[in-house]
Amino acid sequence: MTYQPAIMSASLGRAWLHDFDYKMSQASKAGFKGIEVFYEDLEYLAREISGNDIPTPDQLLQAADHIYTVCQTQDLEIIGLQPFLFYEGLKDREQHARLIQKMVFWLQLVKRLHTTTIQIPANFLPADQLIDDFDVIAADLRELADMAAAESPVVRFAYENLCWSTYVDTWEKLWDVVKRVDRSNFGMCLDTFNIAGRVWADPSSPTGKTANADEDLKASLERMVAEVDISKVFYVQVVDAERLESPLVVGHPYYVEGQPARMNWSRNARCYIYEEDRGAYLPVEDIAKAIVLGLGYKGWVSMELFSRTMAYKGETVPDDHANRGIAAWKKLEERLQLNQ
Repeated sequence: MTYQPAIMSASLGRAWLHDFDYKMSQASKAGFKGIEVFYEDLEYLAREISGNDIPTPDQLLQAADHIYTVCQTQDLEIIGLQPFLFYEGLKDREQHARLIQKMVFWLQLVKRLHTTTIQIPANFLPADQLIDDFDVIAADLRELADMAAAESPVVRFAYENLCWSTYVDTWEKLWDVVKRVDRSNFGMCLDTFNIAGRVWADPSSPTGKTANADEDLKASLERMVAEVDISKVFYVQVVDAERLESPLVVGHPYYVEGQPARMNWSRNARCYIYEEDRGAYLPVEDIAKAIVLGLGYKGWVSMELFSRTMAYKGETVPDDHANRGIAAWKKLEERLQLNQ
């Protein structure tokens, strides 16, 4: 496989404001070849189909069938379902058991979606709810991997560090966990925002950067190229973020007491790579080069986006996001000389 552009369904607009079928038509029209299905879209569609506030499992499966049919019609491959949240390292082992049962159902959903990948973001629950032990984290994730290995076809898990995750907040820690899990169907989703957003950027700083941003990122990317097994990189997300006009601290419009600044920055102020007119400032291209040229990654590149712009009203919101996303992809493709 060479390089194929994908986008997350929610990146085209919020589920309760923008019709799923229309979003897919705009993604296809723009030139995307794949889609990450966001669970929120699936759940909202199930509520629309059923008229129930809490859809039944059968209604969720019907919604998955609908999503697959729509994506087939639009020539979009479903590259994965995400996010399976707040799972690993829980102190509450009864909740752990409940989430195991939830995964049994998610394994049915991915079959109906005709995909074989589920993304798991690293847990970002408060530290007092989690066990600070990477062996426990890995054992929990290995349990899922072994469940999914028994499926036909085998289901894979793409684990992702978030720059605000409680313990697994860097690619280095992510890679440590993946090695400990040690299962062929357990790998990584590498996200340029989450890599840069932890080692290089700090939205609570007046400079928007960490103290030794450039030096630390350079060393981190050199380690990545030297250490990571490319077979464990299941897919890549390329996205940037806005340089905020003022630090994200108390008094900032995005500030929420008790929540990490990086999380609120992520939810409100991401943008596509090369969108300098929207404040893009992260060294995304450098990270993409390390993954694509340094590691030799080939495969799906998702132009994932979380932003306040997804909640804007208006019929043109999906069109605008799809066109912005594919423009970013085309420039990345040109700059890195992909598919040549």
